Amino acid sequence: MQVKIKHGQIGQAIDLLFHLSLKGKQSRHRTTFIKKLTERLQEVEGQRKDLAKEHSFLDEEGNPKMLENGKRYDIKDMEAFQKDVQELYEEELVLEGGDNQSMLMTVKEVLLTSEEAFSGNEALTYDYLCEQFEEADQS
Repeated sequence: MQVKIKHGQIGQAIDLLFHLSLKGKQSRHRTTFIKKLTERLQEVEGQRKDLAKEHSFLDEEGNPKMLENGKRYDIKDMEAFQKDVQELYEEELVLEGGDNQSMLMTVKEVLLTSEEAFSGNEALTYDYLCEQFEEADQS
């Protein structure tokens, strides 16, 4: 089984899975899955910051200029920056079988048999995750 999750969906996936009421093996495997997602989310955030620095005006010392008391970078070309960030968010985290097989099968079962009621963005995230696990079966 190979599950692919777009970088732009990782944060919402973590939030949705975190709030599911599970116990035993399902809870343990969900936690392991969330840890893997969180590791990638941190990498993606670091890459997004690197892109922001790359697209920023520089000060006299060659460091990116900051606005709003250091809360955001002074971006030169917002359109180019947003294009690069969108490209980053379209890239995927790929989790494959091996040591992950049992965890992936458990998370799939949790999602596909969930009786939770989702609405709004949670419903979209739930649908996205279900599609990714269903596609993993077809590959």
